Amino acid sequence: MDFYRSVFGGRTVAVTYKDAGAVRNESEADRVMWGEVAGDNGFHVMAYDVPSSLPWNQGENPFFVSVRGDDAEEISALWGKLAEGSTVVRPLEPAQWAPLYGMVTDRFGVTWVLDVTAPYNG
Repeated sequence: MDFYRSVFGGRTVAVTYKDAGAVRNESEADRVMWGEVAGDNGFHVMAYDVPSSLPWNQGENPFFVSVRGDDAEEISALWGKLAEGSTVVRPLEPAQWAPLYGMVTDRFGVTWVLDVTAPYNG
């Protein structure tokens, strides 16, 4: 969560299983039961550690986290921070459907899609 705060800014809140009185496996007491990064601009991302009692396979149920904005400079700055130590799946560059679009898998295995909203001509 501290890494994501360094990317998106704001504040970090993390509640461990021990904090919540919900320890089922003592070795997991300090894992995050619920965590959040909340930016001053209204951005929120939440996460938790999957306890060993639940099935989990990173490649079995993949998902993407999407961050979309109107400002190319803001999205580019977030991309630069998020991409550090990550694997770029698709570089941040213009796409047919967006002024900027890119995909990166961060050091924790989370795949992020960042893009700039295309103007709507309706």
